[in-house]
Amino acid sequence: MENSELQKTYKRAKKRVTEEKAFYTHVAVYVIINIIIIAVILYLKDYFYDGYLLPNLIIPPLAWGIFLLGHGLWTFRKEKKFGKFNPFKKWEEQKIRELMSENDEL
Repeated sequence: MENSELQKTYKRAKKRVTEEKAFYTHVAVYVIINIIIIAVILYLKDYFYDGYLLPNLIIPPLAWGIFLLGHGLWTFRKEKKFGKFNPFKKWEEQKIRELMSENDEL
């Protein structure tokens, strides 16, 4: 029993470390690629249409940053879906009691 529980804990910890490692790798790639993109755009700015330069500098990091934020929120989430706050808990319990009382009446 103790060995089985220890193995489960180890697997959860290993999965968590793998997820965090993937997130930090994602952050590093994000920073490096966006530095390269911005450097190339600024180097070639004379060849771009004037109205095209600003969106090219803002949109890629912003769009990718939104996905990076989602990845970070997923990686560092709490184990429980809602933590201690579950707005549906009361409704769930009420619905279960209601359905159980209907079954008793049948």
